[in-house]
Amino acid sequence: MPKKSSGLEEPTTALKISAVIALKASHPLPLLLAAAGLPRSTFFHRQAALKAPDRHAELRARIHEIFTKAMGRYGHRRIHAELLGGGWQVAKKTVLKLMRAEGLVCKVRSKRRYASYKGTVGKVAENLLKRQFDTEAPNLKWVTDVTEFKIADRKVYLSPVLDLFDRSIVSYSVSQSPTVAFANQSLSEAIGTLAAGEAPMVHSDQGFQY
Repeated sequence: MPKKSSGLEEPTTALKISAVIALKASHPLPLLLAAAGLPRSTFFHRQAALKAPDRHAELRARIHEIFTKAMGRYGHRRIHAELLGGGWQVAKKTVLKLMRAEGLVCKVRSKRRYASYKGTVGKVAENLLKRQFDTEAPNLKWVTDVTEFKIADRKVYLSPVLDLFDRSIVSYSVSQSPTVAFANQSLSEAIGTLAAGEAPMVHSDQGFQY
């Protein structure tokens, strides 16, 4: 005959999930799930049942899936694009809000820095950033630079514009030559994403392109 359930598994799981919900605001969710021995899918499914109705429960779960699949390298803009591609109708600000609530901040991989010519080519701008790399909202502080990659026997240059709020890439351009036009392309595309009244500080290494 099949063994009867002791009835303890369900309450125990519910208690674990309740504890994780209470602690996730001040502790990394992946560590809490590992400590409690809870699968991510189980947690999000049961969280929706234990908490008050959350109209974003499925969206939160999908955001976590995309973020995890991307190994933490997607910011809210890229995840928003993935959601739209999957048929979701959601505002970019909603994705940003949910990612902040869940503590999802994208990682930035280290890249080889391109040492551009820094001779006397024009006025040197004041360093307004002053190593203050944190910001409380998107589109307040952007940083940009030129990065060199070697592919086979050729060099390729990448010029990204990165938002310091969540370390996501606002725009980028790629070229086989580190020209001024190449750097201006990514800056122009980034500016094109701004809403009325948004005017971020843009910080660069002040290479010749800038």
